[in-house]
Amino acid sequence: MIAPDTVATDRLVLRPLVASDAEALFPAFSDPELMTWWSSGPHATVEETRAYIAPDGGYGDDWFAWAITLNGGDAIGRVGAGMRRKGVWEIGYLLRRDLWGRGFAREAVSGVVDHLFAEKEARRLFADVDPDNVLSIGLLRRMGFREEGRLRGEWETHLGVRDSLIFGLLRDEWNAGR
Repeated sequence: MIAPDTVATDRLVLRPLVASDAEALFPAFSDPELMTWWSSGPHATVEETRAYIAPDGGYGDDWFAWAITLNGGDAIGRVGAGMRRKGVWEIGYLLRRDLWGRGFAREAVSGVVDHLFAEKEARRLFADVDPDNVLSIGLLRRMGFREEGRLRGEWETHLGVRDSLIFGLLRDEWNAGR
């Protein structure tokens, strides 16, 4: 994993995700409802969460992974971003379900979007979302992401074989909406 820069927003500090964040993130990774749309099922133990997020933040060597924190405290979620090719980045995110509806996910993802466009010379971002994940789809649409396509039978997850919706956002679209 590439160590990401720290990103600060109005209420949040996004800092590099580390193995010791497992305890704070276990409530999210063990939540069956939240994990419905993740690529793996709910975690049974903190050790499983620790193994998942460390040492590569749960994504692989070509990804940044941030812990979402309230002013630098314990992790309440995570945002990841990976460069797929020059100027094109994929993003993913997860937030504890007890904190949904407070704008934290939007604020965290917006902070990363700003950072990728301004600091990492991204020209395009995209997210890969399960078609039944209406809350994530709504968040992306509110942020200006556009649905670009459906990949049929794309993922084999704990739910079985699933389609993916691809949502994209160009730097010029993001800047025009600010």
